[in-house]
Amino acid sequence: MSKDVSAREPEQLRKLFIGGLSFETTDESLRAHFEQWGTLTDCVVMRDTGSKRSRGFGFVTYSTVEEVDAGMDARPHKVDGRMVEPKRAVSREDSNKPGAHVTVKKIFVGGIKEDTEEAQLRDYFSQFGKIDLVEIMTDRNTGKRRGFAFVTFDDHDSVDRIVIQKYHTVNCHNCEVRKALSKQEMQNTGMSYGGGGYGGGGGGNRGYGGGQGYGNQGGGGGGGYGGNGYDGYNNGNGNGNYGGGGNGYNDFGNYNNQSSNYGPMKGTNFGGRNSGPYGGGYGGSTGGGGGGGYGGGGGGGGSGRRF
Repeated sequence: MSKDVSAREPEQLRKLFIGGLSFETTDESLRAHFEQWGTLTDCVVMRDTGSKRSRGFGFVTYSTVEEVDAGMDARPHKVDGRMVEPKRAVSREDSNKPGAHVTVKKIFVGGIKEDTEEAQLRDYFSQFGKIDLVEIMTDRNTGKRRGFAFVTFDDHDSVDRIVIQKYHTVNCHNCEVRKALSKQEMQNTGMSYGGGGYGGGGGGNRGYGGGQGYGNQGGGGGGGYGGNGYDGYNNGNGNGNYGGGGNGYNDFGNYNNQSSNYGPMKGTNFGGRNSGPYGGGYGGSTGGGGGGGYGGGGGGGGSGRRF
């Protein structure tokens, strides 16, 4: 890939989060391992600002997305005798969204045209990895397509690549793509369903499972994929919800109307702030600015570097 091409690739797409690091791992040993798959433009082990002790995670940035893909294809990785977990780095802008750091193999695809066929979804999303299953949802009573689908991959990295990219066009129509989270995963990430929006108390502030439908389609009623819009996956009424209430699909929770947030990726500062997306110690590891795990809001402030 030419320098001109690589220069056009956003830094965020060329960055990997590396979790589960040994406390003995240094910038140099991390670099020595991951530069086997390409040229690194940056490499850092995040450390507590006071004690300088490793916080158990770091970041590597390649010169091209192709090199990032090569590094991910080479999984599993062992650094300094310890198995580590590389993942596509999440931008600061996206890090506080529910489920941003959850590892899943399924995506929700919303806003698709009624005449969209399974083959068209497969054709588009197969560029990101091997697809196990495509499900276009229909109303069980009328058989009418309901404007959304699910695509399941054999690797979570395919999902991470898709949600980072943000813009997706299927059947000549822009669509909304999100991680498909199970009911349990929604509970674990603090997402509400049935009342109140994510990240806020009651009142249904545009949350998954608030009072409105996906993309402002349809009315309230505790919605599933959107009240009376994308109403109750596999249920067809306001209480069913995509898996909620015990009679939905695969025990998945509500997916309500979170805003699209289409737009350029920005806010790529990681680690250097107390409330940053990777603010806590990875995986609850002891010492060093922790308190919150990967994606937590722990203290310590990181290494003082901005990402």
